[in-house]
Formats: sequence, C-alpha cells, structure tokens
Amino acid sequence: MKIYNTLTKSKEEFKPVEEGKVRIYVCGPTVYNLIHIGNARPMIVFDTVRRYLEYKGYEVNFVSNFTDVDDKIIKKANEEGVSSKELSERYIAECKKDMENMNVLPATHTPLATEEIEGMIEMIAILIEKGYAYDVNGTVYFRTRKFGGYGKLSKKNMEDLEAGHREIKVAGGGEKDDPLDFVLWKPKKEGEPCWESPWGDGRPGWHIECSVMSRKYLGDQIDIHAGGEDLIFPHHENEIAQSEAANGKDFAKYWMHNAFLNIDNRKMSKSEGNFFTVRDVGEKYDLQVLRFFMLSAHYRSPLNFSEELMQASKNGLDRILTAVENLEYLIANGEKGKVETEKEKESLRDSDTFIVKFEEAMEDDFNTADAIAAVFELVKFTNTAVSEESSPSYLEGLKQRITKLCGILGIITEKEKEILDEEIEGLINERQIARKEKNFKRSDEIRDMLAAQGIILEDTREGVKWKRS
Repeated sequence: MKIYNTLTKSKEEFKPVEEGKVRIYVCGPTVYNLIHIGNARPMIVFDTVRRYLEYKGYEVNFVSNFTDVDDKIIKKANEEGVSSKELSERYIAECKKDMENMNVLPATHTPLATEEIEGMIEMIAILIEKGYAYDVNGTVYFRTRKFGGYGKLSKKNMEDLEAGHREIKVAGGGEKDDPLDFVLWKPKKEGEPCWESPWGDGRPGWHIECSVMSRKYLGDQIDIHAGGEDLIFPHHENEIAQSEAANGKDFAKYWMHNAFLNIDNRKMSKSEGNFFTVRDVGEKYDLQVLRFFMLSAHYRSPLNFSEELMQASKNGLDRILTAVENLEYLIANGEKGKVETEKEKESLRDSDTFIVKFEEAMEDDFNTADAIAAVFELVKFTNTAVSEESSPSYLEGLKQRITKLCGILGIITEKEKEILDEEIEGLINERQIARKEKNFKRSDEIRDMLAAQGIILEDTREGVKWKRS
C-alpha cells in the first residue's frame, strides 16, 4: 500500500509504527456554525481511508477533535448573547448529525480542546523548560528559529518567511524575540473564556491544542496526520515544531492532505453567494450522493462542486443501487433451493477481478475514483450475467461483492423500504385500541414510530387522519 506523504512529496510504502495497528489524527472543525461542504471533504475522505485500513485487518485508532474555543466562536457567542460553551455544544451536536447522515463513522476519540487545557499547560511548560518557548507578560511564544526542522512540511524557509510570508506574524510583534515566533498561550481578554496557568489566566493558541490531543490519545508518534491542504501552513508546520521539540521524536510518519473544493470553478465564499452547508445540500439530495460525489475524484485533486456534477453523482449512485435492488428482487422471487451451476461458479470467480481492481486502486494512495470505476464494472458485469433463471446463491454472491466494496467506501446500498399504506393503517388501529385501554405509553410509541418514518398523524372528530411529510 502506497501513500503520498506531503512531508517527502512522494508516494511511500505504508509501514505503521506498530505492526497491525494504525494511529490516525485528523484535524476536526471549529464549531461556530453548521459545517459546510468544504468541511465535509476531509471527513468523508479520511473516513474512507480508515474503512479501507480496517478492511485490510488493521486495528485503527482514529482521533478527530472539535476546536471549541476560538476567536470566531467567541465572536459568534457574544453576538448571540450566549456562552462559548453553549454555542460550541450546539454546533458539535449539529455536526454529529451531519456526519451520521454522510455515513461518517464516529471517531475512536473526539476530544474537545476545552477539556484538554491541563495537557496544553503541561506541554507549554516542557517547551519553556527546554528553551523552545518563553513568557512575555502572560503571552507564551514558541521560538521558531530554535527548532531546526521548521518548514520541512510546507517547504518554506526562514528567509522567505521573514521577507514576505506574514501568515505567522501574529499580533504583539514588538514584544517577541523574533517576528516569526508564534503564540502558545494568550492572556485573557474581557468577555472571553479563560483558564488558570503559571503565566496568568488565559487560553491556549490554536496549534498547541492538536499537538496535545494527538499525544494524549495516540502517543508521541503517530502513523498518519491528516486534514485539508489549507492546514499545511502554519497549523501543521507549527504542530510538528511543538510536538517534536516537546517529545524528542518524529511526530507523524505520513502527512495526508486533501485538496480544495471549489463551487462552479470559484472558491467558496459567503460574499460570492456560493457558500453551501451540508444541511443545504441535504435539502436537495440524499447525503449519500454528496459522499459519492466527494469520492468520485482523487482526494489530492481539486474538486469542483456544481449542480451538474451532483446530478451526475446521483445518477451514478442510482445505477449501483438499482443493480442491488434488482438482485434482491431476483433472490426473493427466484426458485428456492436451486443449485449453483458450474458456469455460475466460474462467473463468480471472474467477478473477483473487479475486487482486485478495486483493491489495487485503493492501495495506490486511496484512489477512490478508480475504485468507483471498478464498482461500476462489477455492476455492468452483474447486470448482464443474471436472469430469472439464476440460482439464489449465485445472485447472493454477486450482491455481496457489490455491497462489500460499497461498504468500504461508506456507500449504503440498501434503500430504506417505505412503509406501506396498509402497515400505517394497522399501526393507527393499534394506537386507537391502546388509547381506549388508556395505554398511553404504547399510543405515544406508535405515534413516534410513525413520525420517525415521516408519517404525520392528526386526531380529528372524524377520526385519525395521516399524511406523509
């Protein structure tokens, strides 16, 4: 298995730190609003990486955090007149709903920055003790030049940074030893959350949060650190400097970064009016379509979001779902107990070539575009190879192959079966009986059960009326 490593700018054979186990850290969202489709790309991409590694038999410890203290969170909370904690908890809950609807597996650990402050203070103290950090009136800075490897991920050198790159020249340049030093701890301001520390009440800088959460849940050395390419500099560069200076070890063996998502060939921006949340997309499409769309391009390629491409993704996904639905129909209505023929056995062996193609694509830096092409080939093969005369075991074998490959991609192949009118009427009748018997618990259970399937009940003088939402 080869992975493109941003650190070396080359594809490398994947060899985990510990045999049979993989430790992955993915930078999660800053939770001050609903997540947008740009946030969704790394969520879907690296969830798929995780799924494939688990398919290959690795034990995966997958950590993805929530940044729940940040300037944007504080600003939004103040605008709404609520605490930062209340605001971030609300949007963490909303984010988890969107992730579930995109079929993103829950991480092994989802640490919150505000719950790991003690560890951040400990790491900052270690950096000060080792001479990599210093305190100026309650602000603690990292000595960028002291860390010899600074710039190795982003390929930026100190001379270029000093000459023109102002991204890391944070406020307070006059009191710093060097304009390129960055903040580890900042003193409190009026109306902001703060914590006690040896350098005074305040809060951590953004970069130190991920270094500490990664170390706590994955150890000093990890296999894969991942995120969007916008995080390479300064965030991931600063993480490397902090972690390696504090721990005395290489931080991550492999760095994976997904490329940007554009909207109709333009950068997504609220001011441009082309900003979409996952929730916006979910109002028009099943979020499985969004997932399929995201995986239809290689993760390192820029991806363009448009109405036409989403419709094409929906059509492509429907082809796969229809093939599975057809197989299920043939299995249910075929001759039970019919024995698999030699020709069918040979056909199943032939179909394994598509599994091999799929795996080869995924082993080549998780090329999901080629992996999906292999699924389409399997679907085409299946559609031409089956009939009403096919044996149930042969049909089941082909169905299992499609669902297995789709499952690795996080694509759900079985459509939710819509509740039938007669089933609804039966449950309404049962509810009426329960109400007459004053079994209100059961009555409410039935109402909730129907509501979960989009069935709205209305109690009227003429009886119970219902409609699909």
